[in-house]
Order: sequence, then C-alpha cells, then structure tokens
Amino acid sequence: MTHYAIIVAGGSGSRMQSAVAKQFLLLNGKPILQHTLEQFRAYSPDLHIILVLPARDLETWQALCAEHGFDGPVQTVIGGASRFQSVRNGLAAIEAPEGFVAVHDGVRPFVSTNIIRRGFETAAQTGSAVTCVPAKDSVRLVEEDGRSQAVDRSRVRLVQTPQTFRLDWFRQAFAVEEQPFFTDCASVMEYAHFPITLIEGDYANIKITTPDDLR
Repeated sequence: MTHYAIIVAGGSGSRMQSAVAKQFLLLNGKPILQHTLEQFRAYSPDLHIILVLPARDLETWQALCAEHGFDGPVQTVIGGASRFQSVRNGLAAIEAPEGFVAVHDGVRPFVSTNIIRRGFETAAQTGSAVTCVPAKDSVRLVEEDGRSQAVDRSRVRLVQTPQTFRLDWFRQAFAVEEQPFFTDCASVMEYAHFPITLIEGDYANIKITTPDDLR
C-alpha cells in the first residue's frame, strides 16, 4: 500500500524570540524544515510527502527552496487555524482510500529513517504507531485544587512524532468535530476508539521550540 507523510509546519517565532518562523531558521546552513523533509525523502524516494504551511509562509518557503537548492516531489497544502485543522487539510489532499500515513512536526529535524520505517511497519501490523520515549525525570500529577501526587515514571511516556496510522482509520477519526483536548493525532484516534500502539523513539528526536533547542 502507498505510504504518505504529512509534515505540519505552522509554527511562529514567538518562543524562539525570533521574527522568523522557527521552521525557517537555519541549522547547519539549511532551514530546519528542509532537514526534516530530507529525512523523509531519505527513508524512501517513493514516499508521498505533503507539507502543510500557513498561507503567509508560502512565498518565504519558495524563496528558501530556491536559495538552498531544495526541490523534489513535495506537495504543499495550506494549513488551518489549529493543528487538527492543518492535519485535516493535509489529509484531504490524499485521494487514495487505503494506505498508511505518518504525521510529523516540521521542526523535528533529527528524526531517523529507522524511526520512520518502524512507524510504517508497526502501523501495517496494528493500525497505529505512536513514537515515544520513557520519562527521565520524576513526574507529579497536579489536581485542580493545587495538590499533587507522585506518578510512577516507569509508566509515563513522552510522545513524539512521527505518528503513523492506517489511512482508512485516520479518515474516520478526523471526520469528527474538533475537541479542545486534541493535542496530537493519537488523541484524535483514541477519541474515535481506535487502538494506539506505542513505538520506541529517540531522545535526540527533539522538537525545536526555544533558543536552547536550536543550540
């Protein structure tokens, strides 16, 4: 079955303290977003990549592609007002009724091809593959009244991307009305009562959000 990747890149430069959107900042001489896309192309030249960008960023991205010699079969789609809507816009660009789709943050440029491969292979077996890593620090759960209690960190996982799913399940899940507790694709799939399978990620697969992350 055909494999797809939806790369969501709708961030701003606010937490990065930059006037430039974080996905366009340079990392080793190339935009962060270019590094991310190159990792997915390295996984497979046959992968159908859909890049979701805000309308305001299209010209900037096109100029960066020309400046850094980045070209290739990447389909660009206009994003929505939220991550849920942006993913749904990317999904709408896929016409095939079946296949597998990985959703990834545009500002996670250190994702390995092994993680991408593991996601597609696991999703082919179980229908879903959500990348995560064990919590390193002690974890406490804070109640509404301000009190907190310790949580067994061995049972806690920190979720990353890519998150990979059967395409037909994914369509069904994203047909629902957006909910305020949708924080990622896994939460949407869970709301639609589809099973979630966790796969091992990598602590190096960070999401670049702050100046410290960029360093």
